[in-house]
Amino acid sequence: MRFDKFSFGSLEIDGSSYEHDVLIDRGEISKRKKKPSKKFRELFGHTPLSVEENIPWKCRQLVIGNGAYGRLPVMQEVRREAERRKIKLLVLPTIEAIELLNQNPKDTNAILHVTAKRLHQILAIDPHSDET
Repeated sequence: MRFDKFSFGSLEIDGSSYEHDVLIDRGEISKRKKKPSKKFRELFGHTPLSVEENIPWKCRQLVIGNGAYGRLPVMQEVRREAERRKIKLLVLPTIEAIELLNQNPKDTNAILHVTAKRLHQILAIDPHSDET
């Protein structure tokens, strides 16, 4: 598996582009289904990663890319469950997670947060605007 590009709101894996969070489970890529965690959003200001989601636990190491700025919250229950299962949990900014995954570590699964383009568009300031 090759991670080619990561930019604000987009991730490229093996030549395919993803504009949503991805889950990698034993080499299979799927969309992160974060709906079960949405009920915790108000506690964190952002939908966190919770144990209520389908986390790819069948590994020895789980890498969580928590966004371009490291803002995806990972609930304490996820950390405790990883410890209980004796899984090494690494929570890193997504670019660092990708660098690690490009080294093809053995028996490693991942959840990668792709920072929303919508947020980027909200934060972007039109250089032609008179508003400052």
